Amino acid sequence: MIVFDGLWETMERKGVTTYQLREKCGIDSKTVRRLKANENMETKTLDKLCRVLGCGLADIARYVPDEK
Repeated sequence: MIVFDGLWETMERKGVTTYQLREKCGIDSKTVRRLKANENMETKTLDKLCRVLGCGLADIARYVPDEK
């Protein structure tokens, strides 16, 4: 599973709100909701987030193995 906990930490560290993120990235509130729920995300959206936040993919997402 891919989790986006790092996104919220990076946003807080850089002083960026979800409103500012939507305005700068052009993503909608539905996408923000999907990020919060750790749902599937298009790579182009991840690219936009990294570009706007000035960070790498590892700063916003990480892989967590599913527990079985």
